Parts: sequence; structure tokens; C-alpha cells
Amino acid sequence: MYEGKIIKFYREKYQMTQEQLGKGICSGTHISKIERLHTEYAPEIVTLLSERLEINIENEIIKLKNIKKRLNHWHDVIVMQLFEEMDLTNHELEQEDLIQISDYINLYKLLRVRYLLMHNLTEEALDIIVEIQKKEHKLSSYEASLFKHVLGVYYLAKHENLKAIQALKSINEADYDNKEYTYHLAVAYHSIESPVMAYFFADKSRQFFKEINNYLRVIDAEMLMAIQVKDDGDFKETIQRFESLIKSCDLCHSPARKAKVLHNLAFEHFRRKNYEPANKYYKESMSLKDNESSPYLLSLEGYINSAFYGSLLPRDELLQLANEGLETALKKNEQLYINLFTLLSFLIQDKEQEYHQYLSEHSLPFFKKFGFVYLIKRSKKELFNYYLEQKKTGKALKMANLLINVK
Repeated sequence: MYEGKIIKFYREKYQMTQEQLGKGICSGTHISKIERLHTEYAPEIVTLLSERLEINIENEIIKLKNIKKRLNHWHDVIVMQLFEEMDLTNHELEQEDLIQISDYINLYKLLRVRYLLMHNLTEEALDIIVEIQKKEHKLSSYEASLFKHVLGVYYLAKHENLKAIQALKSINEADYDNKEYTYHLAVAYHSIESPVMAYFFADKSRQFFKEINNYLRVIDAEMLMAIQVKDDGDFKETIQRFESLIKSCDLCHSPARKAKVLHNLAFEHFRRKNYEPANKYYKESMSLKDNESSPYLLSLEGYINSAFYGSLLPRDELLQLANEGLETALKKNEQLYINLFTLLSFLIQDKEQEYHQYLSEHSLPFFKKFGFVYLIKRSKKELFNYYLEQKKTGKALKMANLLINVK
């Protein structure tokens, strides 16, 4: 069953004709039939052909049979976010030529997209997505649902949250046993500020992660649930939940997750105007991140904002930090952070007109394009208040209308 496929693969790899391969062993016509599984053949012929191709046919058959097992393992470590093992398996599979003739080539490509997205390589991921879309009708029912999951993760990476929800909601659970997608649904609903749905799907994902004993991902789900609670009286319960998550991160030796928890705790303080603790937690979060990374820039923006509104640092120091953030964002061509740090620079320098002009002409259209719901609402409120102060009634009314009729 496997011999013919393997012989054909290596013959074509070495750019040999069927006649060249069979010279002195058998006819090219016979090799054609072996490759197409259209004839019986003596084991000795396969042995001679394998020797000419310089392969061990038994080892090649074992490797081909093991591909699905290796892909399933790769899938598991991707779900569990075990990056070292994920990278090692990716490297091994890249060296495995026989994937190209296996029955699981589509599964490999779909998992490859997940892997690339885990490493923020969205353009490379898109190339494979486009390739798969052309033969989507040939996917198995499981692969079709995995493809929808992959699309959902891709749309999340591109901040196209409504598209992400549409793709993830179309997954058929009867064909797809990886309930990790409910976590991505929760993230998408959180991004469009739909806390009830975000909490619901985060809780479903938490149950799934518990079932597979994936405690790091349980932390992810519980953190997502914690930040959906907006009105909790004196805020003590939310603080306790975050503190418990921080301890869990320490116990699991996961500084990356601890950085996320600290950032979200900082934001919860910031939106309640508790600027000093917000500033403290943003700084702690930054200390656990690569200062060239996007997550670092996100926490730096929060750190500067909390210090500015809480009058916690001198303005010249704040401006220096904003310029450093802008410089990194420009180097990485991170348009979101270019906008945010440019706004901060104007804010710190009390350039009110320049700030609101940039916000109106550049930042708000950008936030709308990529669906940054929180930033859109914040920007509209700021522009409404500014136009009202400037007695620009027409513009204020237009912005008020946009605030009321949120689409």
C-alpha cells in the first residue's frame, strides 16, 4: 500500500524517470503500475528499487505511518502552549519529506497555520490559508472545523473580531473535539465588549482546560472571566481573584502569564482611577516582558497614562518614555502603538489642538478600521468633550450621535 507512493515520491525528488529507475530491474511500465498500486510485485523488486534510491523502505513505511501520531502530538502541544516542544516538533516535521504524500498533508498545513499564528507570523499564515481555501471542499469534517478554528485565530490576530466570531461560531462540535476554540470565542467577545458572552465562553474553555489537565490555560480562562466583572462594589473580590491568579502563575513558573495578569489588574485599577496601584502593576508587568515586544508597549502605554493622570512622574520623564515607545513602535511598524504614543506625546506636552486633530484625523479612523472597541469609545468621548469646550456645537452633536448610535 505504501511502497508505491514512497518509491514515486523519491523518484520524483531525485528527478529520475521510471525507465532510469527500473534499468536492469524492471520496465518503466511496471514501475508505473507499482506507483499507482495497479499490480502485484515481488518484494525483491521493491528492495532493489529502494537500494537504487538509497532509502530503507521499511523505515520509510514506519515514518509514513507515524505522521498522524506526530501531528496529533504537535496539535496537543500547540493547545497547551508548550513552546519549546512546539518549536522542536515543527523543526522535525519541516525535515519530514513524506508529509507531502501522506493522507494528512491538509492537517499538517492547518496546524502549521496555528503554529505561525502563535509566533505572530500572520502574513506567512495567510499564504497557507489562501492555499487551503482553494481546496476547502476536499477537507474531512474534522479538518473543515479545524480550518474554521484557524480562521478565527487569524481574524483575532488581525483584530477583525466580528469575522472571528462568525468563523468560530460555525464550528460543528460533533466533528471537532478541541473545545479550545471556546477560549478564542471568549477573547473575540471580550474585544467587542460583550462581557456576558465573553464570560460564558471563557467558562466553557476553563472546563475544557481542566478536563485535559492544562492548568496554564485554566489561568488564561479564569483571567478572562475576571476582567468581565465590571461592577463589583468595593472591588475587593476582583482584586482577590487577580491575586489568586498571580500566585497560580508563580506556582506554575509562568512569568509570561503573570505579566498578562499584572497588566489586566493594572487596567482594572486604571479604569477606576486608582492611578498609583495601576502604575505599580503596569511597571511589574513590563519587568517580565521583552522591551521590544508589543505586549511591553501595551503596558508601557498604560504605565505612562497612569503616571500622567496620577501626577506620579515629572513631565520630561514621561515625554522621554513616550518617545522611547514611539521609536520602538516605528521600528517595528506597529501602527496601533505609533498612534497611541503619538497621542501621549501631544498629551504630555499640553498640545491640546494637535492631540485632538490627530485623534480625529488619524487615530479614530484607525481604531474603527481594526475594531478596537474600547479605544473607539474613549476617543469619541474625548472628542465630544473637546468640541463642547471649544463651542463647536455641530461637531459635538455629530460625535454625540456617534456615541449614542454605536454600530
